Amino acid sequence: MEQRTYNQYCATARTLDLVGERWTLLLIRELLTGPKRFSDLQAGLRGLGTGLLAARLKHLEREGLARKITLPPPARTPAYALTEAGEELGPPILGLARWGLKWAMGEPRETDTFHAGWAVLGLKACFDAEAAAGLRAVYEFRIDDEVFHARVDDGTVEVLHGPAQHPDATVTISEAAFLDVTSRGLSFAEAVKTGAASASGDRGALRRLAGLFRLPAPRSRDITD
Repeated sequence: MEQRTYNQYCATARTLDLVGERWTLLLIRELLTGPKRFSDLQAGLRGLGTGLLAARLKHLEREGLARKITLPPPARTPAYALTEAGEELGPPILGLARWGLKWAMGEPRETDTFHAGWAVLGLKACFDAEAAAGLRAVYEFRIDDEVFHARVDDGTVEVLHGPAQHPDATVTISEAAFLDVTSRGLSFAEAVKTGAASASGDRGALRRLAGLFRLPAPRSRDITD
């Protein structure tokens, strides 16, 4: 299949030539939180057919944005990971997530599906670096069958799929409650108080958690408001 192009000598247009096709940015979103097997990508991108997923992965490989790897023991299975060029798409994608939290989310549509893993980058997008100054802690989040962790290091955060080796604090929460936290402004502390979540571990780290992630106030795009 011939790659479509805007035929413009412009950095924005050239970038969209590479990642502007449907599903491509979402595929990069999945890989930003760590290497994934083909089956992992299928599970995280519901609605993307096997053939199109394979084609998009080949495109990312051909353009130097992703590469094939073998996961370390005990898995030892083929997987895909971003290259340096692919990793540098992280900040623009986080910027889109922040914009979406403010201007695009709204209420879920009846046809929408939700996967807790999709909110991992959303959590990173609303990370408050100032609130994390001086904090060094690892938080593990268990959301139904999903597990990921956030490593906070003095104003920076790294969010990755999978369990942490030595978490300072662990939050267990249902998918529905996590959706409320990441899109409707419910705090982790409020979720714990209502019983929608439970938390264990270092009390100091848990106290700091409440202020680490701040959703932007939602805005309407209606120009008549």
